[in-house]
Amino acid sequence: MTLYITIAAVVVLIFVLIAIYNKLIRLRNTVKSSWSDIDVQLKKRYDLVPNLVETVKGYAVHEKSVFEKVTQARSTAMQSSSPADKARAENILGETLKSLFAVAEAYPELKASANFTQLQNQLQELENNIEYARRYYNAVVRDYNITIESVPSNIVASMFNFKQAEFFELGEPEAERKPVKVSF
Repeated sequence: MTLYITIAAVVVLIFVLIAIYNKLIRLRNTVKSSWSDIDVQLKKRYDLVPNLVETVKGYAVHEKSVFEKVTQARSTAMQSSSPADKARAENILGETLKSLFAVAEAYPELKASANFTQLQNQLQELENNIEYARRYYNAVVRDYNITIESVPSNIVASMFNFKQAEFFELGEPEAERKPVKVSF
């Protein structure tokens, strides 16, 4: 009788381990999939940036350093791969795009251009899509990391070398918590 109970316990344990392993695989693949969603949105953004630069160049020929900085930041962002590296590069690209739009502010005819307005709207839509994809990715990473750290799945995770995934953080958390300065 105890032999049957032992065999049943081993079988149940094997099924539990298989279920945990399959859950970890499913979560890891969801992390990869959600990262590719971010990557698609970022590639669309990278494709849009040269169009913005060219449009502004037509109006602001003497702002060469701004265009070079945007082009360099775009290139760096495209070459980065890990979420942490990608986040740093995206922050730099975002700052250079702000300087590009600051240049555009100095040229009223550029701001009135339908092409520039359309590109600006497309960029805003892409930024919103990136934010949505980033939130989803970070939620999936959170669930995956919690599963890896929780008992008993942490045992299976360590047996099969599952590693924690990195969050995709845009912006510096400390800077986002600082109050906005307003002066009149």
